[in-house]
Amino acid sequence: MGGYVVRRLLQMVPVFAGATLLIFLMVHVMGDPVAGLCGERECDPATAARLRREFGLDQPVWQQYLTYLGNVFTGDFGTAFNGRPVAELMATAFPVTVRLTAVAVLFEVVVGVTLGVVTGLRRGRPVDTAVLLATLVVISVPTFVTGLLLQLLLGVEWGWIRPSVSPRAPLGELILPGLVLAAVSLAYVTRLTRTSIAENLRSDHVRTAIAKGLPRHRVVTRHLLRNSLIPVVTFIGTDVGALMGGAIVTERIFNIQGVGYQLYQGILRQNTQTVVGFVTVLVLVFLVANLLVDLLYAVLDPRIRYA
Repeated sequence: MGGYVVRRLLQMVPVFAGATLLIFLMVHVMGDPVAGLCGERECDPATAARLRREFGLDQPVWQQYLTYLGNVFTGDFGTAFNGRPVAELMATAFPVTVRLTAVAVLFEVVVGVTLGVVTGLRRGRPVDTAVLLATLVVISVPTFVTGLLLQLLLGVEWGWIRPSVSPRAPLGELILPGLVLAAVSLAYVTRLTRTSIAENLRSDHVRTAIAKGLPRHRVVTRHLLRNSLIPVVTFIGTDVGALMGGAIVTERIFNIQGVGYQLYQGILRQNTQTVVGFVTVLVLVFLVANLLVDLLYAVLDPRIRYA
């Protein structure tokens, strides 16, 4: 196990370097950030030269990338164009989005897996058909439509919740945004769990456990569920980073000042330091989540061994 972890960590190095380089290059072709700083009027040459020198934009792109990568390992993600360190923006934005993502993942695990197990054990019955139709509707409706509709009904018309989340973003106010963020992924988790349960229900080891007269709950939890959860865990693990980076729409709807909000502001204002800094951390989240998923395989399926 130790050797496998070391190899995976070494593999993460070129992946991290390649992903951050690609992001760095993509951000630098969005436009001239100095022009965005000057507003609608064009900057005078002296001011533009000073700003480029101040933010290191007068250097070649490859040199800017190497400088940035070296600073990242010291915890320095640069300075945003508004004068605030990017690390300071991260310190306020990431805790909010982590709480929002945790709520979303909790909905995926509890509701999605439960519905998947129920429908997988009752395949072809009315409850299975109803859940399949409901998940198809959820997948078909865009996130911004679901969010705006729930905000209008629950927040404006009925007054059950606050229409927008307060700046501190307490956990109680993130329940509805978390559900909106998790809606599509929850539907996929339900369908994936249902399919996996239905397939493993016909496997030899489950039939043998049933023939031996084991209690139904033990067959489901010990023999059926553990093997069926492997593809589900893979999906949820990779979905964690996607939820954090893809929360732009949800955070805009509910006025949540998290990672999505900062990325939106950075892209809108062509603030390359902010965008690259936040996406760099999201890349690390993706890599760590995938590593944890691989390690969980051995827990769910004892037949898996890491040499």
